[in-house]
Amino acid sequence: MPERSDHTGELDGLPIFWRSAGAPADFPAGAAPPLYLHGVPTSSDEWLPFLERTGGLAPDLPGFGRSGKPGSLRYTIAEYDRFLECFIELAGVQRVSLIMHDWGAVGLVFAQRRPELIERLVLINAVTFLPGYRWHRTARIWRTPVLGELSMGITSRRVLRLLSRESNATPGPMPEEWLDRVLEHLDQGTQRAILRLYRSSPPDVLEAAGARLGQLDVPALVVWGMRDPYLPARFGRAYAEALPQARLVELPDAGHWPWLDRPDVVDSVVEFLGAAPT
Repeated sequence: MPERSDHTGELDGLPIFWRSAGAPADFPAGAAPPLYLHGVPTSSDEWLPFLERTGGLAPDLPGFGRSGKPGSLRYTIAEYDRFLECFIELAGVQRVSLIMHDWGAVGLVFAQRRPELIERLVLINAVTFLPGYRWHRTARIWRTPVLGELSMGITSRRVLRLLSRESNATPGPMPEEWLDRVLEHLDQGTQRAILRLYRSSPPDVLEAAGARLGQLDVPALVVWGMRDPYLPARFGRAYAEALPQARLVELPDAGHWPWLDRPDVVDSVVEFLGAAPT
């Protein structure tokens, strides 16, 4: 198992936290390190089961986890795109394989702009940068001024337990460990980042963010928990159709965080990332 390390640094004065681990001995020599990109409302914590098997990098994106959460940022897709380019330079790597969940899909914008830096892609129930998507109920609340702030203000363990019951296929709310990790970092800065990100991303902006997906001609794996209440299964199929070398894995017994319902998702990602180059 690769040894894991925690790191801190700065990008243009912004504090950044990330985790790293060396490549396993059985991975192909010279393979690009995986770069894991989390979604909302989580942090690099959600990637620990993967990082411990594959090595790689897992940052807390600006506004989340232990990274900086300044009010000066707009937390737009474009800002996260630029952050990723700067982060890769800070980490000192030449190429990466991107593994993206939920809003980690911002990595696709970076990949379309800098395809020469991308070796492989993994999408796991990722925010939809495709035609036809409309925001889910919770996102519509967050996108509404005042109502979004009120909803953030009442977030507690009890509320999060109640709301998270729809997120997974396993009966009951999300695991207590998951709730602990989210609530530890869901401070005012993260709440502000979430609201700004959603409010800066109407459907036309989402669609424009995926305009050049067909040019990402690299091996890709699309994993979709089909009981996701936020991102319908048809968009997993649409992603697989949009990416030239994609393989689709649909999981009828998994939700938005499919590896929590189906731990073998980790095995699938490890196998894909460890495959010999084509």
